[in-house]
Amino acid sequence: MDLASSSANPTFSSPIMGGSITPSRTSTTSTTPNATSSPSSTPSRYENQKRRDWNTFCQYLRNHRPPLSLPMCSGAHVLEFLTYLDQFGKTKVHTQTCPFFGLPNPPAPCPCPLRQAWGSLDALIGRLRAAYEEHGGRPEGNPFGARTVRIYLREVRDFQAKARGVSYEKKRKRPKPKATSTPQAAAPPPDSGAA
Repeated sequence: MDLASSSANPTFSSPIMGGSITPSRTSTTSTTPNATSSPSSTPSRYENQKRRDWNTFCQYLRNHRPPLSLPMCSGAHVLEFLTYLDQFGKTKVHTQTCPFFGLPNPPAPCPCPLRQAWGSLDALIGRLRAAYEEHGGRPEGNPFGARTVRIYLREVRDFQAKARGVSYEKKRKRPKPKATSTPQAAAPPPDSGAA
């Protein structure tokens, strides 16, 4: 499904899906083997993704009815954006009435909806939170760090864990065994003269 079509009301695909953000690009790149770029001027993959996510969110605000400016944006608008992104999801999330609810590998297809995976949403919010502050937003007014957004992400994580049968528990590092500095200290004292 091509979501970046050139219609009167432009739509855009989710950066999580890796689709295009805008119908046209402002810069062109050469694909010739002689084209070189210095490593210091090339943004990292994270920075490119953060820029695409930020552009997508700003476009979402412009297309919102009524259009919203960034200072008017709140945690509720971030939740609307996350709900909007669900339509581009690729992760099967079983409903509670589905016979495959809680199975990590269902044996047959089911009509349950595709959603954005919790990990993708969590990473997206982290990038947008950083981008907001890079674009002049105050950390204490950051809508991506709002309590409602944190609660929503926690609820999505918990529900998807149950529905998909996938644990999202953090992996704990195993404690390293303590090495004894003096091996003789662990040995029992020698028997002294009981003959």
